[in-house]
Parts: sequence; structure tokens; C-alpha cells
Amino acid sequence: MVEAFVLIRVGSGEALNFMKTVKEEVCRIKGVKEIFGVFGRYDFVIRVETKTLEELGNLVTDKIRGIQGVLTTETLVIGF
Repeated sequence: MVEAFVLIRVGSGEALNFMKTVKEEVCRIKGVKEIFGVFGRYDFVIRVETKTLEELGNLVTDKIRGIQGVLTTETLVIGF
């Protein structure tokens, strides 16, 4: 099992609408276990679980980055 935190920055255009939409879309993704809206450089911190690193990569690049309003992500794989 691979666990990671994914940090997400959301676009500033219509910020509140983007925040709500992005949160709803992220919550629908299989493997997402928790999502937190945060203040600071990032807008969301999510905890994900996948079976392999390849699945984690696909989840981040295909699913999360594919959501309209997501500007950038940073993935922190839990090592211990």
C-alpha cells in the first residue's frame, strides 16, 4: 500500500467557486481518503492510498491535475 499527501493549488479566478468545485471533484476520486482546506501556499491537502506508485502517479496526473481549476500539485509519499 502506498500512502501520500497531495498538496493542491487552485486558480484564483472565481476562487470560491473553484474551491468548492475542486473539493467536490477530488472527493469523488477513488483512493482519496481525506481532504482538508488549508491556508497558505496551498489550498488543499489530501491523503490518498493506492496499491502501487504507478497508480499514485496516475491518480495525481490524470485525475487530480485534470480537474478544472487545479493549477499545481505536490506529492509527498509517506515513507515511514
